[in-house]
Amino acid sequence: MTLSNHSDTVVRFWRKYRFTLTESGVKPSAVQWYARHAEAYVKAADGQRLATHSVATVESWLGELGRVDGMATWQFTQAVDAVRHLLTMAGAPAATEVDWAFWREGGRPLGASHPTIARAMSSPPPCDGGCVPQQSPGGRLVAVIRQRNYSIRSEQAYLGWLERYLRFIGGRDPAQAGAAQVKAFLQALAVQGQVAANTQNQALNALVFFYAQVLEQPLGELGAFARAKRPQRLPVVLTADEVRRLLAALQGMPATMAALLYGTGMRLMECLRVRIKDVDFAYGQIVVRDGKGQKDRVVPLPQRLIEPLRRHLDKVRSLHRDDLALGAGAVYLPDALARKYPGAAREWGWQYVFPASRLAADPRDGTVRRHHLHESSLQKAVHAAAKAAGIDKPVSCHALRHSFATHMLEGGYDIRTVQELLGHADVKTTMIYTHVLNRGGLGVVSPLDRV
Repeated sequence: MTLSNHSDTVVRFWRKYRFTLTESGVKPSAVQWYARHAEAYVKAADGQRLATHSVATVESWLGELGRVDGMATWQFTQAVDAVRHLLTMAGAPAATEVDWAFWREGGRPLGASHPTIARAMSSPPPCDGGCVPQQSPGGRLVAVIRQRNYSIRSEQAYLGWLERYLRFIGGRDPAQAGAAQVKAFLQALAVQGQVAANTQNQALNALVFFYAQVLEQPLGELGAFARAKRPQRLPVVLTADEVRRLLAALQGMPATMAALLYGTGMRLMECLRVRIKDVDFAYGQIVVRDGKGQKDRVVPLPQRLIEPLRRHLDKVRSLHRDDLALGAGAVYLPDALARKYPGAAREWGWQYVFPASRLAADPRDGTVRRHHLHESSLQKAVHAAAKAAGIDKPVSCHALRHSFATHMLEGGYDIRTVQELLGHADVKTTMIYTHVLNRGGLGVVSPLDRV
């Protein structure tokens, strides 16, 4: 069945499809493009009735489409929606069985500034003779930061604060400025900028690092200056019932990922970067590599997620095999491992547990790779699920980590164990989760409940 067939039945079918799209809120200007995607899908099915299409049939076509080089993200998303509307109209069981959220939201590529790949890409441009231009304050700061192997987020933040400070002192040589100018800058942030306390502290840390480690002119004691007020914020914690409702409102890969965040206490990016080799079903654990502070740690793999994860990895393996068959199948490897082990990037163990739904050109060198899912895909899914579940709290992916910690403490685990599972360097950070405990001496009974 294709648009080139002019039989009355086919014409009525596509007229109904266009009407369905319009009723579903698709813009009139986009209807013809949806129809073209749907026609291409029907043509590829080679006469097979839409009502008999299986999940494998749909995902095979979407997988091939995701390997098309040069297709914009919005075009891929449009094609996914076009097929979904088509199968829904045809009453195909696959319409409710395909993980549409994965295919639709998982196609966003990682940008050049994404923390997963930015460090390998962001190298200062060469100067005459091929040397690294460390003459500028920013270039010198970046060089020292990378010698100490700080995270790309720290590098970006410190560089941003240095640039703002240089503008504040009017482009003067920072070596000729000093503690007085830094103090005035920090005070301006608090008074005129009205920044948060953490923001002011980050600026302070960046400038202290720059003067001490780059210029080798420690600032010394800055003395008193206006400090941004530090608010006492409490983390958003979901009750056990709210967690159940939230997870029930999710489907497919987002449901597995959200359950893993709550079941392990991992941060969002830690979950997205998990590789196949780091999931140990035999020992029931996941190794979190290069977490915050460049530390590895082990978190428990919930027993309830073992079978769902196995089924999910079967699909990922099928996707990877198809990639390999087409000459792709590579992933990004950190710390120059790709040069040390040239074949590792295509090995099964190095693949991401939660890969993107389509291939994308690496912004560094144009190599086509399958990166991990973009974090926004899960963030959107969790936000929508919280709304559907009727949860009034400001739910985010990080709220699942907060809930994990709080519920572990409520379950009787000692705070040091929770500290290790969360990867906190200081137990004081973990102690914030004691605020909701109603056990033992930490609980307070309202006098109203005593009368």
